[in-house]
Amino acid sequence: MAFDNLTNRLQDTFRNMTGKGKLSEKNITDALSEIRISLLEADVSLEVINELLEHTRNEALGIKVTRDVEPSQMFVKIVNDKLIEILGEEKSELSFNQKPGILIMVGLQGSGKTTTIAKIANKLNKEGKKVLLVAADLARPAAIEQLKILGTQIGVEVYAQENSTPVEVVKNALAHGKDFDLILIDTAGRLQIDEALMQQLVDIQSLTKPDEILLSVDAMSGQDVIHVANGFKEKLNITGLVATKFDGDSRGGSILSVRYMTQVPVKCVGVGEGIDELDEFYPDRTASRILGMGDIVSLVEKAQEKMDIEASERSAERMMKGQFTLDDMLIQLQQVSKMGPLSGLMKMMPGANQLAGQIDDADASSTMKKTEAMILSMTPEERNNPKIIRSTRKRRIAEGSGTSTTDVNRLLSQYEKMQKQMKMLSRFMGK
Repeated sequence: MAFDNLTNRLQDTFRNMTGKGKLSEKNITDALSEIRISLLEADVSLEVINELLEHTRNEALGIKVTRDVEPSQMFVKIVNDKLIEILGEEKSELSFNQKPGILIMVGLQGSGKTTTIAKIANKLNKEGKKVLLVAADLARPAAIEQLKILGTQIGVEVYAQENSTPVEVVKNALAHGKDFDLILIDTAGRLQIDEALMQQLVDIQSLTKPDEILLSVDAMSGQDVIHVANGFKEKLNITGLVATKFDGDSRGGSILSVRYMTQVPVKCVGVGEGIDELDEFYPDRTASRILGMGDIVSLVEKAQEKMDIEASERSAERMMKGQFTLDDMLIQLQQVSKMGPLSGLMKMMPGANQLAGQIDDADASSTMKKTEAMILSMTPEERNNPKIIRSTRKRRIAEGSGTSTTDVNRLLSQYEKMQKQMKMLSRFMGK
């Protein structure tokens, strides 16, 4: 995830301030020095670093410490509030004021434009909008075919036209898509900004008068992204940024920089390669995660989106009555696996960012699949009453799941511990 290294460094800095009796000029200066190094290593621009540090110093020196709040906590709040301001303060949503609403995706080649516009189309399609994708990237040979494949995958029509110009394709697409709710246009990228590219985009902007022009920026591209964004902004009415590969870079500071330097809001972030892995951008939640305070709201939303709520509630009700079975254990495993890699979930828990770095997602996934296979290899009677599982049954379960009897014993031992905890909890709750 973007900012991982920055988060860990900042947490170390704040931890060193814990226990200080007051915010003195010396411990503030020491902390700011550490923060400066952390931000530089994270690829944050000097302008942003200086703005953040100057504000933090002035606020921290002028603040009165109360007995109920530790100085380190007050210092974290100052940094958090300024980070939110740098990131944009308020969430910025896609906005369409005409019918059909029109969105143009622009960016350099390799910035993830085509995949990102398909992700946006998928999201809007799921919201009940009739969406038309337009393949206006005629410069990259595989772009049209890629968009067609993605369109088929998400159930969205793709308008494409061979042996034409991008402007002509868009003009014909507008006529074809007049009965659609939204028209999303994928445009050509280049290895670098050039006049021919910009003029083509300016012509498409003039023709379509779009509601949104989104610039796709690679979170791993470093400080170059600022020059790229400014180059596009000089010629086009850029309404928002989409940060791609947000899950892949442990630095991520360029997103802080490009947002602040261009004053263009970040509207979405790509958090994985899957077609569903596009998140809305919340400045306050992002600031919280950068500082290692987690993001419980996003964790709950992800659970609500991915989990079978009714199945979970039925399972939870049985567990609260002390009726925890291996079927319930299987349901919980399956629900958690739907929410994505375990390390990603841990990063949303307050203070768990460093622990998340110790988790091997491949190992965790393998263990969960092995556990699921063992439970599914049991008969309904065995899942409901594991006490009947003796040597012969254990061997059969191990053979059926491709595991060993040691694995089966470990699972049953783990289940017994969980069952005891559930029974204790049910008694405590008075069930």
